[in-house]
Amino acid sequence: MRVLVTGATGLLGHDICEELGNRGIEFKGTSSKDFDITDKEATLHYISTYLPTVVIHCAAYTAADQAEEEPEICRNVNANGTSYIAEACRMINAKMLYISTDYVFGDTGNKPHEVDDPVHPLNVYGQTKWEGEEAVRGVLRKYFIVRISWVFGKNGRNFVDTMIKLGKHRSEISVVADQFGAPSYSKDLAILLCDMVQTEKYGTYHACNSGCCSWAQFAETIFNEMKMNVTVHSIPTEAWPAKAMRPKNSRLSMRSLEKAGFGKMPQWQDALERYIHCKILLINKNT
Repeated sequence: MRVLVTGATGLLGHDICEELGNRGIEFKGTSSKDFDITDKEATLHYISTYLPTVVIHCAAYTAADQAEEEPEICRNVNANGTSYIAEACRMINAKMLYISTDYVFGDTGNKPHEVDDPVHPLNVYGQTKWEGEEAVRGVLRKYFIVRISWVFGKNGRNFVDTMIKLGKHRSEISVVADQFGAPSYSKDLAILLCDMVQTEKYGTYHACNSGCCSWAQFAETIFNEMKMNVTVHSIPTEAWPAKAMRPKNSRLSMRSLEKAGFGKMPQWQDALERYIHCKILLINKNT
């Protein structure tokens, strides 16, 4: 097996490359410095030259608020760029794993979304990621589409690190309490995704750590784990204005994983505890 990972310098791509290396699987991690996924010819040339058996496509335009200001730039990356990668995979008969998002869903209900539930993106980012999904389905048969949510990890900005940073300077903080989902540790996702691409269990999946919480509950748990004396004030979405609307229901059903035999991912509280333990060890090492 030979794997090409796009977005390898990002939060999830970094951990996927690390996991592939731990397994002794040949891989190449790429970034925009290697080739521009919005350039069709460059994308086809690079992938067809390296000849991977699998492409794990993590590269994406993820700045949801900024995407409202520059929708075509976002679409060029998330939809057009994804379609070029899918076409390259078709040309060389490679598998493709495409990372999608809970943002393809809207505010429908308070139950976890199944993979075949109707989509209703509320913002440009979610819409373009859905268009990327459709591009993959339209071109390939050997594909995995994996929707993830609320990702945190060591190699990029994330909610956990933001809360810890704010908690060092504030005794009180306001956090949205009416958006619900599942935090996901990039290290746990990387293990699952590397397992997945070694199979032929193609299709659409939801993947996140088990359990559910609001952003406010997530913040409270972070401060408790860090033993930081910070009071979290719960506020509604409307009290935290943003250019891009966020779904209030980001719950994702794991039934697709279980049906395919991949099993449940660890509880998000367990994942958070492991991540914070690693951060504390790193802080102590550097002091």
